[in-house]
Amino acid sequence: MIDIKSHMKRALKPGEAIRYWQLGAIAEERFDVPDTPMKGEMDPFFFLTKHKNFIPHEYPCRTIFAERYRGQRPDVRGAFDAARWWLPFGSPRLDLSGFWFRPTRLATWARTFVHAEEAGAAKVRLGTCGGAVLWLNGTEAGWMAPYSRNLEVKSEYDLPLVAGMNEIIIFFDDLAERDARYFFQLDYLSGPAASVVVPVPCANGVAESIEAALDSMHFDRTAYFDGDITLFFAKPLPVDVGVNVAVEGDFMSTERFDLDFVLRAGDARLTLGPSGKAPADFRHFRISLDAGGFVAARSLGVEICHTGRQGAAPAALADRIAEALDEISEFSERDTVRAFARLASGRAGADTDAMIEEILPSIEDCHDCADFSIVPLIWARTVWGADINEQTRGRIDQAILNYRYWMDEPGNDVQWYFSENHALLFHTSAYLAGHLLAGSTFARSGRKGEEQSKVGATRVRAWLDHFEAWEMAEFNSAPYFPIDLKGLTALAALSPDADIAERARNGIVRLCEIIARSAHHGMVTAAQGRSYEHTLCAGRSLELSGVARLLWGKGWYGRRVHALPQLAVCLRDHGLIVPATLQMVACHQADQNQEWRFAQGENSFAALYHYKSRDFAMGSAAHYRWNEWGYQETVLHLRLGERPEATIWINHPGETIQFGYGRPSYWGGCGTLPRAHQYRGLAVLDFSTFDEQPDFTHAWFPVAEFDETIVNGNLALARGGQGAVLLHGNAELVAIKDGPSANAELRQYGRKTRWIVRVCAASDLKMVEARFAGLAVSEGTDGTLVIEDPDYGIVKFHRDGSTEAEGRTILPKDFTIAGEVIMLAAK
Repeated sequence: MIDIKSHMKRALKPGEAIRYWQLGAIAEERFDVPDTPMKGEMDPFFFLTKHKNFIPHEYPCRTIFAERYRGQRPDVRGAFDAARWWLPFGSPRLDLSGFWFRPTRLATWARTFVHAEEAGAAKVRLGTCGGAVLWLNGTEAGWMAPYSRNLEVKSEYDLPLVAGMNEIIIFFDDLAERDARYFFQLDYLSGPAASVVVPVPCANGVAESIEAALDSMHFDRTAYFDGDITLFFAKPLPVDVGVNVAVEGDFMSTERFDLDFVLRAGDARLTLGPSGKAPADFRHFRISLDAGGFVAARSLGVEICHTGRQGAAPAALADRIAEALDEISEFSERDTVRAFARLASGRAGADTDAMIEEILPSIEDCHDCADFSIVPLIWARTVWGADINEQTRGRIDQAILNYRYWMDEPGNDVQWYFSENHALLFHTSAYLAGHLLAGSTFARSGRKGEEQSKVGATRVRAWLDHFEAWEMAEFNSAPYFPIDLKGLTALAALSPDADIAERARNGIVRLCEIIARSAHHGMVTAAQGRSYEHTLCAGRSLELSGVARLLWGKGWYGRRVHALPQLAVCLRDHGLIVPATLQMVACHQADQNQEWRFAQGENSFAALYHYKSRDFAMGSAAHYRWNEWGYQETVLHLRLGERPEATIWINHPGETIQFGYGRPSYWGGCGTLPRAHQYRGLAVLDFSTFDEQPDFTHAWFPVAEFDETIVNGNLALARGGQGAVLLHGNAELVAIKDGPSANAELRQYGRKTRWIVRVCAASDLKMVEARFAGLAVSEGTDGTLVIEDPDYGIVKFHRDGSTEAEGRTILPKDFTIAGEVIMLAAK
């Protein structure tokens, strides 16, 4: 029992969500069902959602769970026991979303109090994706059980409030399969004048000061390459508080580092330690403050990259290959990719074997994303098996034989078979594993290895057919280039069939060309079909930065990679040649500017436009799903100068929690996709969002990463090196000064917002402002958007996505998979 010393009290207006709660721990238990095969194939359109952002594919575990629990009163278990407090930070939901690698039943209790000024009936609306039971003052008021896997359902209830304090308790549960939206939202639609009241075990005003501290808390930088990692608070706390900092990677990372501190009363900053000793990559910092048992937390995210230790890339390719293998062998996360690099560079031994042993349970249990681990494991076992100790080698073989390689084999997992990148890895694994263990029986398929390999080869060839026709479904996506490269490099190196090996090598070269065309000084800067906050808010530590360093000598290394050592070994041992001319494309220094038009995805569903000079780059998706619910698409992305962090993208947040697990999330993807046009350095984004979504759009605008900035009214300008951008809103651009995105976010409030974007070469922002501040859109009766640009003249953006300017007509429907490159005089 907590010792109540005071209460947090917040006004509650009709129509608002009840946002403050006491919260119990999440109870988790596996939900295993009998092994069964599934029907289905790779779905290159899975994220082109037909209903909101709902993904329709269903696993047998969900079918069985729904048959048992959907529409039935939830199986209430456990009891309320306050372990922490939920503070909203702008979110209407109590949101515990996350990622679970096996089917897992979740259950949580929450409690709050509503203080009514007089007795009366209140109407509330409860929304959740799973199940929930609602109690008022100890009496059950209702329940709901849609169990609709990440699709919110809402129900309304009448609550007879008494005058004074009313206890509200909610039990909620769900089945988590991979990414799970695990939340509820309780809206106070109507009723007596009321407040939300939450008991706390600390002195009056302390809980409010902790809320203010967490609300304003931010790092002193948006990326750390040296120096101390430091937290800033807008105001010092009035009491000493305990601080726990849990440092984690992305949802697939196995690492967690816990740090404990005491923040003294009166201090407004906390140093967490030197960045050089912190793990590289984009990291989530889960920061919990504890004041006498009142525990509340918030997540922040920041990139860490050890650029000083890494220094400049070696000049010779052979030396960069050796460097990449050394870096991954010594500094990467402990997994099969690092073990592969160690075996490939003569670092076999007990520690390397231990890295494999640590990951094997996730393969043996068919965790989601285990296909990412098994490909380098099969390669390592095939080539360097003699360097692995006999006991570990035997366990590897058993894991390979017992693994589930496709959905038509029996299993009860939630591995994601449907996306293009996962399908490649499953088929590659079956093909190469069957060849490796040709005489052994694969447990789930019942096939001998030789037959398993033949089935895998057929599926690999079908995948290559699709890729050669349509390329990447998850178009231009920074996190998924490496996954495709993981599969293709394994095929290029190990395929026993010459045709597959040759096609895989061609696929690698083509992906490298797309990366180079879409890159600015080695860094991909373009519209992306699937993006995450941890891949957008980072640059130097992304794996594609390491790929650029390996291939072109321009980039840095992070801690966690997928394909980099395999690509290095293909270059070193398997005759792979990536044309040296791509270096000049990726690190463009020509006097002319590159216009790159191409399409990706089956039936060319994504038409992509990219324009770059030595000083700037900007890419966008042309005529792409205007005004539809989005998933994880980033529609426009730009960079200035040569500093990777001088980057901007604009989106509509899919949720208001920053560094959460939504798809779309706060920065990764778009809640509603905009009407988007681009012609050379000019772009227009028109957002028309839905009422149930956040009421603003925003731009990532990291002030400290630019050489010069101006934010004034509805204008924002930035310069990096000799590249500059002007952003023009149809409403005020509000610079965020506190919280997770302090000094890195511009918001434009409203359901209908317009952003005009103009990039150019410039050395002075006042000149840019004088030249482009007057840019304005006029809309014709036929929906054509017309802009008179000082350099391009009259630019017409038509409703069919086509563009007219400078005597040219550009039609997205004519963009080809092969693409077209045009070099244009700089303007």
